[in-house]
Amino acid sequence: MASYRGLTWDHPRGRDALVAAGGELDLVWDVHPLSGFESTPIEELAERYDVIVLDHPHLGDALAHGCLQPVDEFLDAGADFAGPSLASYRMDGRLWALPLDAATQVAATRADLVEPPQLWSEVVELSHRAPVALSVAGPHALLTFASICVALGEEPGVAERFVPATGVRALELMTDFTVRAPRHTVSLDPIGLLADMTSEDTVTHCPLVYGYVNYAALELDHRLTFTDAPSERPGSRPGSTIGGTGLAVSARCEVGPDLAEHLRWLLSATAQESFIPSHSGQPARLSAWTAAAVNAPVGDFYRATLRTITAAWIRPRYAGYIGFQSAASEVIRDVLSGASSISAGLDRIDTLHSSSRQAVERIPS
Repeated sequence: MASYRGLTWDHPRGRDALVAAGGELDLVWDVHPLSGFESTPIEELAERYDVIVLDHPHLGDALAHGCLQPVDEFLDAGADFAGPSLASYRMDGRLWALPLDAATQVAATRADLVEPPQLWSEVVELSHRAPVALSVAGPHALLTFASICVALGEEPGVAERFVPATGVRALELMTDFTVRAPRHTVSLDPIGLLADMTSEDTVTHCPLVYGYVNYAALELDHRLTFTDAPSERPGSRPGSTIGGTGLAVSARCEVGPDLAEHLRWLLSATAQESFIPSHSGQPARLSAWTAAAVNAPVGDFYRATLRTITAAWIRPRYAGYIGFQSAASEVIRDVLSGASSISAGLDRIDTLHSSSRQAVERIPS
């Protein structure tokens, strides 16, 4: 029997179901923190691992270096997934990762303390009477900015410039929130922010944070209520940026029948609607997101945010985007801290975007 090595992220949502599902398959899972995806090039990971859990923006770099193999044959043609989870892993007419886990930015609220707002104007009002925090650590500063732009009516990166006309208002909103937000939240990633909200009363609401079903469990003393991301007006698009993870297979891997069967099973209705949710996972299959049995133990986490993930924006996936995302997030944090003006920050983001696109031509084929 062939042996395989996989890499996933070190959180119960990313680890527990994969480890428990191994069975007789000789597949050993290593873990690294979420930040490891940003700090280690995908081509280096693909040299060491057969199966890699990754996010879709890494596909540009992966395809430029030829380090993944298509996975179309491991997916049931009739399977339906939440929002653009499946579409985010399609490039150049092929599927490069299997949508194992679906997530997008949604609103998280301590509903025992405040009523969840639905509109951005209501979030602003709430922030004047209760502690509201944004998710701006790591790459999330740019992702929060992008999602607010979407909610205000324009997607980033549609034109040659990355920043749309709504960018000024988006940064004005973010700057306004930051003045009143608890200072310690600026350095918290989504996991840290959600954990803080469940253990302390220092943050009552976050309007945009990647949803983690683990913090909606009914048995938690201070569980969080997850609802759709805010809209600009009633019925308009909730601004959000698709996340989640997919199972990719490195180019070096010789996929035997045992591994192929295992990958198909992980995407099956049986695994997605039962096994994965019961092992701290967050499924991607639409049938799981709408199932009463999956929603009941977690306060309707999935059904309450389905509208948001259905309308979520897909990030650019060109080679070099990951570096741009990190650098642009630093620029936004400079604006939020007062170290840079809004106009200078937006110009800098567009310059970084242009430079990152030009760098694609310098990647060896």
